[in-house]
Amino acid sequence: MVCLLMVLWVMVHLSSPGHGLRALRRTTGGRRGSAGLTGQDANGVPLRRSKRGWMWNQFFLLEEYTGTDMQYVGKLHSDGDRGDGSVRYVLTGEGAGSLFKIDEKSGDIHATKRLDREEKAYYILHAKAINRFTNEALEGQSEFIIKIHDINDNEPRFTKDPYMARVPEMSDIGTSVIQVTAIDADDPTYGNSARVVYSILEGQPYFSVDPETGLIKTALPGMDREVKENYQVVIQAKDMAGQMGGLSGTTTVSITLSDVNDNPPRFTKTVYEFRVPESTELGSVVGVIRAMDADIGENAEMDYRIIGSDGPGMFDISTNRSTQDGVIVLRKPLDFERKRQYSLRIQVENSHINPRFFSVGPFRDEATIKIIVEDVDEPPVFERTSYVMEVKEDAARNTVIGSVSASDPDDKNSLVRYSIDRRTDMDRMFNVHAGNGSVFILRELDREESAWHNISVIATEFNNPRQISRVPVYIRVLDVNDNAPTFATNYETFVCENAKANQRIQTVSAADPDEPLGGHRFFFSLAQEAAGKANFSVRDNKDNTAWILTRRNSYNSLQKSIYHVPVVISDGEFPMQSSTNTLTIRVCTCDREGNMKLCNAEAFTARAGLSTGALVAILLCVIILLMIVVLFAALRRQRKKEPLIISKEDVRDNVVSYNDEGGGEEDTQAFDIGTLRNPEAIEESKQRRDIVPETFYPPVRRPALPPIRDTNGDVRDFINQRLQDNDSDPTAPPYDSLATYAYEGNGSVAESLSSLDSVTTEGDQDYNYLSEWGPRFKKLADMYGGDDSDRDS
Repeated sequence: MVCLLMVLWVMVHLSSPGHGLRALRRTTGGRRGSAGLTGQDANGVPLRRSKRGWMWNQFFLLEEYTGTDMQYVGKLHSDGDRGDGSVRYVLTGEGAGSLFKIDEKSGDIHATKRLDREEKAYYILHAKAINRFTNEALEGQSEFIIKIHDINDNEPRFTKDPYMARVPEMSDIGTSVIQVTAIDADDPTYGNSARVVYSILEGQPYFSVDPETGLIKTALPGMDREVKENYQVVIQAKDMAGQMGGLSGTTTVSITLSDVNDNPPRFTKTVYEFRVPESTELGSVVGVIRAMDADIGENAEMDYRIIGSDGPGMFDISTNRSTQDGVIVLRKPLDFERKRQYSLRIQVENSHINPRFFSVGPFRDEATIKIIVEDVDEPPVFERTSYVMEVKEDAARNTVIGSVSASDPDDKNSLVRYSIDRRTDMDRMFNVHAGNGSVFILRELDREESAWHNISVIATEFNNPRQISRVPVYIRVLDVNDNAPTFATNYETFVCENAKANQRIQTVSAADPDEPLGGHRFFFSLAQEAAGKANFSVRDNKDNTAWILTRRNSYNSLQKSIYHVPVVISDGEFPMQSSTNTLTIRVCTCDREGNMKLCNAEAFTARAGLSTGALVAILLCVIILLMIVVLFAALRRQRKKEPLIISKEDVRDNVVSYNDEGGGEEDTQAFDIGTLRNPEAIEESKQRRDIVPETFYPPVRRPALPPIRDTNGDVRDFINQRLQDNDSDPTAPPYDSLATYAYEGNGSVAESLSSLDSVTTEGDQDYNYLSEWGPRFKKLADMYGGDDSDRDS
């Protein structure tokens, strides 16, 4: 097998000019050479030495070449190359033709561009030699690798910039804070280009950094957040193991000291003083105190409490969690006249204590608070919060039933005037003496109407009427036996005609609005005036009931259908009250079992009769119906009248035409031609037929016109006068109207104007006057105004 021989020249430029590096590797095998014995091993076996050949299939190329010429990589040579130019060298693989170029004749390989190991560390190529003329391969294709030789061209870079870290204040020396990391892109397997060493540039003497791991630690004890909270530490990472000439990078680490509870709360003053008016309401804030704590957050949270007071239970203190203030609250009412000053002992303590700092001292503080009560003009104060009084219902007017008492609590002890709040005594049943507060009655009382009265008495300072106070007074009306007992209900009692003597027909009971202490006890008896001729008897059962019994064997409804039995009911109280109650008993027909079958007409009518309430209701209904009918009739009479010719849709000018023909002088409704002769004959009360008749304006008295002669001027004057009257008539329609007067009839004084009857008297007529009437009558003048000779022809 023919081997390819490559000569590799490697030029490595170091920091000092003139230095070179020839990297050649040898291995056993390759070309055969002579062998010889050079000695024996430990076992006496002779050692055989053989010749070594150059290993050509791996080469190195310096990265970041800065020369002007192409960088020489190596040379390909075949044993079959006789130097006559018949061998052509071909290079394929990664970068062949672009990054690497080969001289086909000589086999020299050059790099055409600057190469960066960090982009690509090695290239795999294939070489072969072929006959230039026959294109036959002289050698089999061989693979070789070109490795890029690293130089220190990348500085270390930190993964973050800046770093943020926190460490508790007062930490011990060597407490870990944070670890920083820098990465160098150079080859870590070649030299020290990627070996990074960490150092601290800023932040000493507070912190230190491990040069190998980059772990930052505290280097100074007792770092206090309250003194300095934030630190800026600059860390450097340098390659080449930190030696001179190595590349470096830096980063900033922001370190914040976190708070711990190493400071106790402290009051800013030892004595606090507050002034509070005595009228302050319960639950009001009377003062706020604050203790200072240099810590923050939950380490500054504190609790306040009262550890001593000369007024137990008067005040309370709590912590405002948002501001950490101590809020003093009033729990009991203040009274300047009773106590004018209070002294409190307050203690404040941290809520969260760190046992590590117990040695610092107690995390609590104490202060004294003085609360001075200020005098306020207070309203009068009643001796009691409420009063209960009793009075008998038969008490006379102006009877005193009790008294109230109030006084001015202030030192000036102003006089007090009493009055009753009339909003609580609308009926003015009671009154109070303005000076001594005695309550007395103004009107008679009735327990059965109202057993309790609740009023309010007002006490007003005499010197300052604006200072008032109220007290409720509950007045109980005591019962007096002032009502007689009556029947408990309205009884409907009947007795059968076939009743037997001593037969019970009704059980009655009584009711009394009075309420005696021992309960009711009623007595029943028959009235004295009816005892001699009584048909019924009353038996008292001694249990507040009584029986009504018959005193004979039979009753006849025809003889007497209704009996009235007077029953006397009395109570057992003092003074005794009694009343006579009438029991109505009807006589009815019953069956053998005593069930009612039929009562007479009078009794039935009395039973079925309507009550007074029902009759009143019926009467009211009738009156209401009558009022509705009258109102409806009045509305119809007052309905507005509208003109007949008014149209809701057409408000334009209208022409009203009367196309009727009268019956001559006998027609009293048509227009009388005699009006032309005598205008005074016009009926002043003549109503228009185009509107609904209603109240008109007073008729206008027109001046009398002289009798109209049979001339055109008279008729014209008459028509003009009528037009003027219509224009000035306030009752006329609110738009122009044309009235046509067409009058015709037999027997008229002016005779007929029709041409139908003029044929018989045509010879007697003279129509020459038509030519004098103007151009509108020219046609008629031509027809009737000619000579007789003309008509005959």
